[in-house]
Amino acid sequence: MTNEKLFHVGVKGLIENKDGKILLLLAPGWAKNNTVAHWDIPGGRVSEGEDVLITLRREIEEETGVRELIDSEFFTAIVSNHEIPLGDGRNAGLLLMVYKVKVPDSVEIVISKEHETYAWVDKEATAKRLANKYPKEFTDMLKA
Repeated sequence: MTNEKLFHVGVKGLIENKDGKILLLLAPGWAKNNTVAHWDIPGGRVSEGEDVLITLRREIEEETGVRELIDSEFFTAIVSNHEIPLGDGRNAGLLLMVYKVKVPDSVEIVISKEHETYAWVDKEATAKRLANKYPKEFTDMLKA
């Protein structure tokens, strides 16, 4: 048996509006994941056999109500600060592929029941709010 870390793979959409603000969603804490309420960007884990870009579209629509994506471009991949309990005493890491996503300027955000609220936030504040889930290398990239 090896000591290799297991990972779940997720995809996230970094949605920036015409004013340069980033869309953030407030996720409640989950006892099963031992997480506290935290800010996040839209996205989720890739289902077996599902294309990454299809996952991105599906998750953005489920979490924000946004159906039309004008463009999506790969930005970076990172290992999240959060881990996923596997139920056997072990945790899986969370590898996130982040895409810059463009949506229509007139988009209306309708969040799902998975989140408490949303906010359009400037890049400096976005970096601070995402520091719980995302590593410093990623939050520094947002400020650049």
